[in-house]
Amino acid sequence: MDLTLHWVGITAVIVFILSYSLVIAEEYTHLKKTIPVIFGAGIIWCIVATQYMADPTHATEEAIKHLLIEFGELFLFLLAAMTYVNSMNERGVFDSLRAWLIKNNFSYRQLFWITGVLSFFLSPIIDNLTTALVMCAVILAVGKGNKKFISIAFVNIVIAANAGGAFSPFGDITTLMVWQTGVVDFWTFFSLFLPSVVNYIIPATIMSFAISRDKPQIESEVVVMRRGAKRIIALFGLTIATAVSFHSFLHIPPFLGMMVGLAYLKLFGHYLHLSHVKMPGENMGIGEVGDTRKFDSFREVARAEWDTLLFFFGVIMCVGGLGFIGYLSLASNFLYVEMGPTFANIMVGFLSAIVDNIPVMVAVLQMGLEMDTAQWLLVTLTAGVGGSMLSIGSAAGIALMGQSQGQYTFFGHMKWTPVIALGYGASIWVHLWLNDHYVGIMPQ
Repeated sequence: MDLTLHWVGITAVIVFILSYSLVIAEEYTHLKKTIPVIFGAGIIWCIVATQYMADPTHATEEAIKHLLIEFGELFLFLLAAMTYVNSMNERGVFDSLRAWLIKNNFSYRQLFWITGVLSFFLSPIIDNLTTALVMCAVILAVGKGNKKFISIAFVNIVIAANAGGAFSPFGDITTLMVWQTGVVDFWTFFSLFLPSVVNYIIPATIMSFAISRDKPQIESEVVVMRRGAKRIIALFGLTIATAVSFHSFLHIPPFLGMMVGLAYLKLFGHYLHLSHVKMPGENMGIGEVGDTRKFDSFREVARAEWDTLLFFFGVIMCVGGLGFIGYLSLASNFLYVEMGPTFANIMVGFLSAIVDNIPVMVAVLQMGLEMDTAQWLLVTLTAGVGGSMLSIGSAAGIALMGQSQGQYTFFGHMKWTPVIALGYGASIWVHLWLNDHYVGIMPQ
């Protein structure tokens, strides 16, 4: 049933626009982004269901169940990954990294490059949002009192984290969705490594000339990782290997491998809990040497980003409702048939900068497109790095605006949009030149 010109379709579009406007305005309204999208999803499906009440096939119910399975796979995968990241944070891994950078007395320009390169290579492993938050603490500590450095360094982190996340299934929600859908296999993602490097290097090189060579005056701190930190890092690597193996060799969804990996962490956490020996200075924090705090894996599960996880539920349900009405078919026909897939996939990056890449990629995947691997890689790249052009275009940028204490702003980022766009265009050209052997090869 095509409802695109019906009052149901028009109302659904208005509801989605209003809902997502509240998401974008979260910094000012302080309303958690989960609330408007889940509420909007409920309204959209309610008004759609009014047109299918007499349908004996229960089409709306089946469509919602299909979307729930799609969300469930993403949810369980991310829950395991977030628990590992929280566990490493609790064991002092990221605090140790920050302390190392501070004590080495690097110049502002050196710190600009070090934090950028670290963000680029951390993002493929722990995702771009977590990477941005980890580096945020470093920049605020070493750049205290230098607002210009902090502002440019934050722009650099956003670009680096988004570029690094684009060539890994674990680097961004969008790449994870593409991998779990099966249109690009695990190893093929790494064909985007060089385009991602170009996307980061060009704007970073230009911005670095605005950074002085002076050295900040900061106090060093001593941080000792808690017991089990290195073994948890190793278990996280084993968990990723398990998820990849499940998907590549056993042909079962990778979320199951991540849940098995979560069991690794819980077994090791049980050992840490049983072998814990209370020491003097039990509550003195990370700087205390030894086993100073009992490890509780369930506490780290509870600390997962539930607002983010449930936000994905709302977005998938909202976009799924618009697709059920018929809007995704219209968009697919206009962009990918009339304009061509290359143009359409480049436009996806610009759209991602405005409305965030998650709903855009959800829409692309739900269109049921038949594209070769070269085009799927292109849309993965553009959706991942296109959001760097504006501070509101990615989860990393939005998170840093909230954490920067007013030192990183929308307009401060926008000042560098032309050079970021230059890197965006160059990365697309490199991909089209470097990965032309994927043209005509259809996903298995």
